[in-house]
Amino acid sequence: MAYLFFIDESGHDRRQAPYEVLAGAAIHDTQLWDFVRDIHEAEGRFFGSRVTLGPGELKARHLLKRKTFRLAAQLPAIPPGERSDLAAAALEDGVHASRRQLTALAQAKIDYCRFVLQQCAAHGVRLFASIVGRDAPYPDGTMLRKDYAYLFERFFYFLDAQQEHERGLVIFDEIERSQAHVLSGQMSAYFEDTRTGQTRSQRIIPEPLFVHSDLTTGIQVADLVAYTISWNVRVGDMDRESRPELDDLGRAILDLRYRAVRERLGYPEGFAVWSFAVIDDLRPREEVRFEAEFAARFQEELAARLPELYSS
Repeated sequence: MAYLFFIDESGHDRRQAPYEVLAGAAIHDTQLWDFVRDIHEAEGRFFGSRVTLGPGELKARHLLKRKTFRLAAQLPAIPPGERSDLAAAALEDGVHASRRQLTALAQAKIDYCRFVLQQCAAHGVRLFASIVGRDAPYPDGTMLRKDYAYLFERFFYFLDAQQEHERGLVIFDEIERSQAHVLSGQMSAYFEDTRTGQTRSQRIIPEPLFVHSDLTTGIQVADLVAYTISWNVRVGDMDRESRPELDDLGRAILDLRYRAVRERLGYPEGFAVWSFAVIDDLRPREEVRFEAEFAARFQEELAARLPELYSS
């Protein structure tokens, strides 16, 4: 028995997106197939056919871009049955699509995303995220980035509250082969060589799987979550621009967070930890400490040499 943890990211090109987001969607293996079937059926109902059976992808940046909302609002809501036929026609020949067909497709895209999040709630999916500002320092070393460590921490807290036999299997969107080797190596070092990682490996299987996003429904869900968080969800001290047209999706995502209560000194009723973490520095703690120690030594050496420098 296991929870499958599908992970994807959004905004990591550090261009337009307000935040970088590493998002995870956890679903129990006993719920997965029913969930996938419901999403597949919805593709046909909203778009007139299974889009993901062909070369098309249902990526959030295409489904929920600003233009989609402008097109959806140019006409009143189209009845679902008619909308499905019109959306299918627009997908088949977008160049010659009519105004009504383009409107129907835009409305279908938005309602499909809403339906996916409704099904997440219906099937017990829990959402996790590491949210990073665009100016956050990146690590120079080879250790696991802090956004991954925080995501695994929150997932571990979730698993730790389940029955003892439950484990977590990590599933990533496929990346370039050399990058996959690097990430796998960093995960292996984290889970096998650090005390914290060893504790968390009791619940999380340290070896990840890599899959094609266009063929894997769970990755598509994580993509939708990451994009919506970046452009809409605001927690803690997040103050960058937000797109209000995504508000209902953002609220649905917030409702799917997990709240862990952990033992901590000074908190007799337990310390609450939410499954969304806001991070201002991606460097592992060890790298930050090394940099601080190096800077301190440099300052000491410089101070010791100042008399010599001024006298020369």
